[in-house]
Amino acid sequence: MPRKTKANSDLSTEEKIKEAARKVFTQKGYAATRTRDIAEAAGINLALLNYYFRSKQKLFEIVMSEKIQKYFGVLAPVLNDASTSLETKVETIASKYIDLIIENPELPLFVLSEVRNNPEHFIKLIEKIDFLNQSVFLQQIAQKRPDIHPFHFLISLLGLCLFPFLMKPALLRIANLKEKAFTDMMLERKKLIPVWMKAMLKTKSVLPVI
Repeated sequence: MPRKTKANSDLSTEEKIKEAARKVFTQKGYAATRTRDIAEAAGINLALLNYYFRSKQKLFEIVMSEKIQKYFGVLAPVLNDASTSLETKVETIASKYIDLIIENPELPLFVLSEVRNNPEHFIKLIEKIDFLNQSVFLQQIAQKRPDIHPFHFLISLLGLCLFPFLMKPALLRIANLKEKAFTDMMLERKKLIPVWMKAMLKTKSVLPVI
């Protein structure tokens, strides 16, 4: 049986702390979270947490940065792929995003919570991931539908992917769904969302021409 090295032990403890921090920050938000809460969730003492992460703010910045990278990381290579059509990009984004959220169910709520509670910090993190405004994706939308702002399309696409997960507790009750039935419905949306978005591309704008 391989011996557990100090490096492996440190990594294991650090990841345990970050995992606990992700859960507590998601449940309580940054302002209401205490480092003691995170230490208890991680099953360690407060002194050990402070050894790895000097402050709540430092730990939050690391966790949030990793979340943002994961949240937007699926977008960058897709949006800037000049070799694929707009329709293919829509299919890929819907599929990858829904898979990502099924695997990381706390992700949308965590990001949404901090967008609302710490907008300036969120914006600073987003600015480090500057791939959107000049992306091939937005250029393709502008070419296909010059009569609408490309962000209308992007917001609609991401909203169709994310909204059911944000409303999951209500949907489970209102629609009388079990966990597996909800997941099956979300997987079905991987095929439905591209159909709806392609229809949006073909629909003539009702906005007045100025």
